[in-house]
Amino acid sequence: MHIFTLLLALLLPLHDTVEASLSDQVSDEIRWRIEHVDLPSLQVNEVPLTTHQALSSFYLERHFEPGWVTDEGVHDAVEDVVEVLRTADLHGLRPAVYNVGLIEETLHQIREREDDGEAPDIALLADFDLLLTDAYLLFGSHLHVGRVDPQELDAQWRANRRGINMSERLTEALEAGEPAGMLKTLAPQHPEYRALQVALVRYRALDAAGGWRPIPDGPTMRRGDSEERVLALRERLLKTGDLPAEADTADAPFFDDALHDAARAFQERHGLEADGLIGRMTTTELNVSARQRAEQIELNLERWRWLPQDLGDRHVRVNIAAFDLQVMEGEQVALDMRVVVGRPYRRTPVFSDRITYLAFAPYWNVPPRMAVVDILPQVQRDVNYLQQQNMRVFRGWGANSQPIDPATIDWQSLSARNFPYRFRQEPGPNNALGNVKFMFPNEFNVYLHDSPARELFRRADRTFSSGCIRVEKPMELAEYLLQDTPGWTLERMRQVINQRVERAVVLREPVPVHILYWTAFMGENGTVHFRRDVYDRDEPLRLAIRMLSPDEAAFAEGTPQTPPGF
Repeated sequence: MHIFTLLLALLLPLHDTVEASLSDQVSDEIRWRIEHVDLPSLQVNEVPLTTHQALSSFYLERHFEPGWVTDEGVHDAVEDVVEVLRTADLHGLRPAVYNVGLIEETLHQIREREDDGEAPDIALLADFDLLLTDAYLLFGSHLHVGRVDPQELDAQWRANRRGINMSERLTEALEAGEPAGMLKTLAPQHPEYRALQVALVRYRALDAAGGWRPIPDGPTMRRGDSEERVLALRERLLKTGDLPAEADTADAPFFDDALHDAARAFQERHGLEADGLIGRMTTTELNVSARQRAEQIELNLERWRWLPQDLGDRHVRVNIAAFDLQVMEGEQVALDMRVVVGRPYRRTPVFSDRITYLAFAPYWNVPPRMAVVDILPQVQRDVNYLQQQNMRVFRGWGANSQPIDPATIDWQSLSARNFPYRFRQEPGPNNALGNVKFMFPNEFNVYLHDSPARELFRRADRTFSSGCIRVEKPMELAEYLLQDTPGWTLERMRQVINQRVERAVVLREPVPVHILYWTAFMGENGTVHFRRDVYDRDEPLRLAIRMLSPDEAAFAEGTPQTPPGF
């Protein structure tokens, strides 16, 4: 026999007796499962894994090396990661979605075998590695971009969903030895988000303690009244802190000054007319349960996850549901004003953009749909309507479009199907856009603008526009946005407006603008505010989240956790 052949024959049995390392054995088990099971069918203990593509990419990139099992056993960082997964409920998410219970049970079985001195169970370790990787990838993605794609619920909702490669993030986190820390950073870092988390804990605690009893129907309650319903009102306002405990007058069924002030505080927090009168609308809001309010907070935490991580140090934000505009400088409110938004059948869309220029003494080019739906019927009834509204008629929309004498048009023969004209309202005191508009060109043709209908800003419900956003203090907003543009004083702005010729002014630096829809948010004084769902957007989101996880209904009871770091 050749000497090489003899040596090979002697060495082969020795090689066969060398046992693969623990991590190699787990790696082989993971590889077999991924290669031999259709990814959408990959399961652990009959529980489907959900991050198919990202999970496969994670293991392929590391040649199937396990993420959480080493030659010495389970990775030291595992307990910290599981602890972060347990806090999913603090984000309005459900630990059950990430199979936290099964992960803990599997880890417990692994630890028991170690304690009993038993040999490692390779299949069990592979189960654990796959489960924790799947949970990490899924939870990280939900924290970073949200659970639901809002455009699937509403075509007029453009979320700035931040792209992320979670398999790469997990690999980087494992290499850095900080997988739990990295997972925490994926949630929105805005102070308002964290404050809303605290409010969620509070309202869950109120629900767990029994919530509050409803206020019975009856005539409007007001200061000076004395009846049994006043006791129910007093108890209700104490629960949520609108009536401070030190201002309570025990069991007195008397509507005193302290209760009046508490009623006004509640109304302000809920976007109602703050008159201290407990009528039908206020009673309706008072009787929304603590559990419903907690769910409302959860939905708005999800909406925060649809936003960019960086909103801009200086930015404009409009909350459609609150009919409010704020100019933010860092975490401070530099300007605050009321707005009028779209009617429920002409909803103001949700999106982010940048204000690039202002137009003083603007023309109003009536959008085509409004032209045929709103203006044309008025003209067909009375052609003088155009003169009364200071409107001109043009053929076409191009720069070379020519004005046309309205008297030469057969208005009665026109309809939405054969309307070739454009209406333009000239600058002036009755112009629908007022004296200034704030432009951020977008697919919806929506912008901020002044309005001659000043009385609408005094209404509690301000859904009166055709989609654009009317601002209460346009000149203050213009002065703020042009503060870095030389020569544009308030006096010069008024001079330009009085000339009644449209003048565009480009900002030196575009300013981010975020058109939002929050039905629960934090006020400046640290109190949580709620708003009526004027566009009926809460319920579709709630149902979408439930459809994603039908087992979530099992989550509810238990002592509310306190967010770590608060």
